[in-house]
Amino acid sequence: MLLQLNAQFDLQRDVVPWLSKQSVRAPLEDSSADILGNNLETLQTVNVERNGNIIYTWKGTQGHTYIGLYDPNSQKNQHLYTFEKDLHVISCSVNKEKTLLAVSFLQSTTEERLNLFHPVSKCLTLLTEIHPVNNVKVLKAVDSCIRVQFLYPVAETNAVPESYLLLISEDKYIEKIDIRVVKEGDNVMIENASQLSRQRIADDLIWTQWDMMEQTLFYIVSKESRDTLYCIQFYPDTNFKLILEAPLDISLGNIGLKFVNLDYNYSQDQEMISKPLNVQVFTSETGSLCVCYNLVPVSPEEVTYSVSFLHKGYSKTYTITLDRVESSEVKDLAFFNLDYYVAVYVPGHFLHLLNTRHPDLMCYNFFLTGGNAKINRLHTSAILSPLNSMVLDRSTGSIFTVVMNKQALLQFLWNSKMDSDRLAALHCLLLHMGSTKELETQIIQWITENTSTCFTFDPIQEFITASLYWRMCLKAIKLDKVLPYTSLLYWNEDIPGIICRTHIILLPLLKIQNCKGFWEKLSSSLERSKCAEPHVRFNSRVLRKEWNKLSDQRTEERTVYTKSALENAKRVFSILNAWNTEEHIVPLFQEEDYQQQLLTGLIVAQLKDHLTRHLQYAGKKKIDQIAVDYVSKLLDLICQIMENVWKKHSLDTWVFSCRQQGRSDVNVVFHVMCWILQATNGMCVPLPPGFHTLHMDLGVRCLPLHTLLHYIDHGVLHLTEKWVMKLLKELDNTEKNEKLKLSILTRLPEAIGHKVSQLWDDPVSTNTIARNYVKLLLEKLRNKRYSMLVVDRLSPRTEFLPLNYLVNMLAEMERQGWMTSVEQDNMNARSVEELALKHTTMLLGL
Repeated sequence: MLLQLNAQFDLQRDVVPWLSKQSVRAPLEDSSADILGNNLETLQTVNVERNGNIIYTWKGTQGHTYIGLYDPNSQKNQHLYTFEKDLHVISCSVNKEKTLLAVSFLQSTTEERLNLFHPVSKCLTLLTEIHPVNNVKVLKAVDSCIRVQFLYPVAETNAVPESYLLLISEDKYIEKIDIRVVKEGDNVMIENASQLSRQRIADDLIWTQWDMMEQTLFYIVSKESRDTLYCIQFYPDTNFKLILEAPLDISLGNIGLKFVNLDYNYSQDQEMISKPLNVQVFTSETGSLCVCYNLVPVSPEEVTYSVSFLHKGYSKTYTITLDRVESSEVKDLAFFNLDYYVAVYVPGHFLHLLNTRHPDLMCYNFFLTGGNAKINRLHTSAILSPLNSMVLDRSTGSIFTVVMNKQALLQFLWNSKMDSDRLAALHCLLLHMGSTKELETQIIQWITENTSTCFTFDPIQEFITASLYWRMCLKAIKLDKVLPYTSLLYWNEDIPGIICRTHIILLPLLKIQNCKGFWEKLSSSLERSKCAEPHVRFNSRVLRKEWNKLSDQRTEERTVYTKSALENAKRVFSILNAWNTEEHIVPLFQEEDYQQQLLTGLIVAQLKDHLTRHLQYAGKKKIDQIAVDYVSKLLDLICQIMENVWKKHSLDTWVFSCRQQGRSDVNVVFHVMCWILQATNGMCVPLPPGFHTLHMDLGVRCLPLHTLLHYIDHGVLHLTEKWVMKLLKELDNTEKNEKLKLSILTRLPEAIGHKVSQLWDDPVSTNTIARNYVKLLLEKLRNKRYSMLVVDRLSPRTEFLPLNYLVNMLAEMERQGWMTSVEQDNMNARSVEELALKHTTMLLGL
């Protein structure tokens, strides 16, 4: 099970033992020792306040109604108030100071019969003083139900002389009541209770939801054109503002008013003849704003629901085909908020976790069925999500925190056969759970054994990109909007049993400027949704284009740019200098690699330019440091992969020598390095200096000569000066070794080949000098357009025609005096002929 429930509050565990003790010490109702009696079923949760306090009610032996409070921080219960009547409590709320209690209740059937000849209102809403128990003020006496909710200041301030109470009526309006209190010693009393200030906030609403953490009230108003979502933000003082207006792509129609996070009474909900459309709004601390609702399915075998990602400007409608349908109808969908994900749950059928931060690619969503979709102790659709990563089962009154089970996620990753499941697990582990050293080690183990089985994505690329995203975004704000979180550009693979349709919707309108907190982040998300996503996030395509320019051009401007790039690389490597001093077993950073240094400096420069364009508020010094840190962490991740592979295959004591043969473990490590090279080439990112030398060390042991040369010719293996010098030094001049040396030297880049030839005295080295000498002659011939006599008749003594042509051409050039202008010692046409002949016979195996 990927989702794990932890019981934060349980009536039987946290309340019943306390009630039993209270009945013995000081009975609250009468002389009876059992204040709860046999009425355990009457114990129910009625509200959760912003500070986490939970309000519950129960009935005593005489039918009296009690209201209590549980503080999860102190794990203590408190009796708040007693009504000496049998009441059906609809809604209840206590102010932050726990001095005022607002209660809305339906009078019992018995009460209605007693007042048969004096009709009374069906619903009463009372405001009572509870510190001490004193006056009672009737706020509403109507036939429609009322929900009550005290406002809690978002900012932690001292106790204020006023409390603010919301009244939400089923008659489709919302009022705010200002309650001023006065203190007389330890007593708190309502000031001027007969003339409380009231203010109408909204009218004609058909749906409303309370967000206790942000102290916001969402509501929907039905208009002629389309239904519109509004949001009111309440502030610590008396002010409140309409902060958001968003047209919706759904129509709720003429339904009864639906309450979300204001209605904890499950039994009353069950008694309703027709349930309105299930709509919920979810926010996250990163600025995500989602509207979830279920739709009427076309057939009983299907479930259809939609999620509008208002912060992105599009909605997605999902149709799920159920594996089986029980005789009883499928219950309503349950939506709950996990901050990073929105969960869509149908017990016994499926669990869908939608990624709210990166919803564009379906492969980052979980579509779970069977045992993976099961959530222990949560088997009903009567679910509320009053807080992020928290659910309340209204049928039992229990409150659970919901967390991702890391070990279950890792097991899911190992067992998954579909790339979409693997990507969802990788993304969740690295970006939601958090990329730690321990977790990265476990993921690297999976990568080394499963890279070849992934067909639609490169797991090494995904690991590097996602880990970098997590590491960098923890340190600086707004980087999450401009750095890549995935190596994928698109995803067009189908997921069996699921149909997804995407619709463009209008972006919501924020009514205020210079907002803070969640609204500031939402505003930033909306601004970035107006421009194309690839242009906002750092992209390797631009880097590759610049790298190609840098490799092709040799202008003075490029020379200056190259010097600047190399200076950037020095800063990156200075951070990684600790690699040589710490106990690392992979011999990296022990040589200079000009190409990798240049690419390292280039990515730093390109990242600086990108951040400067999109983070205008940040200073140059900070942006420079972010770019250097990003690239240094990138190289560190590659080194970390190497370290884990080295340790796993016990290469820490392995002394590399060109004379040794490879073993099975070395073959595995060699292929892992091939995958790393392929991944970094695809992203156009650098490798740690020394990587190519190690790769060649492994390759010469693992591969036969023809395969080794094939890998070199196709760029899988890269020849380095350090490795070639090591090869020439360690191998003697046997026929087999001469063939290997010759094959390698003929493939050396010009700069390395010239240096190696000058430093090593050997027939093979002389051969290389001859090769370079012929190249020089031919270049001069081409530049001067020199016309020479071509010998028509070839010598009958030489049967290799290309060689005969070359010898005649060189002889003619020497005869005409070309040799005097060439700065080569001890070299003439005859010696070149002999070397070329030896080269030819070796290649032909003669």
